[in-house]
Amino acid sequence: MKEFSYVITDAQGIHARPAGQLVKLAAAYPCKVTIAKDGRSVDAKRIMGVMSLGAKQGQEVILQADGEQEDEAIAALSAFMNENL
Repeated sequence: MKEFSYVITDAQGIHARPAGQLVKLAAAYPCKVTIAKDGRSVDAKRIMGVMSLGAKQGQEVILQADGEQEDEAIAALSAFMNENL
């Protein structure tokens, strides 16, 4: 299992547009991908789960990838977070 922690820098937090892009990117990999905040973890391949976290600016989220292509998935997701959130 690979893991990446990130503190949200976007003033709007994880809102609809980047959440949709994140879900689409996570769904491109066969491994299990989760995103967690404050001890609550959701499937990063489901838009409603990602949005339900309510991640705001300054809050830390943890992305985890477990399974086939986990290295590639976590690299792509961490790059996405750094560029967009």
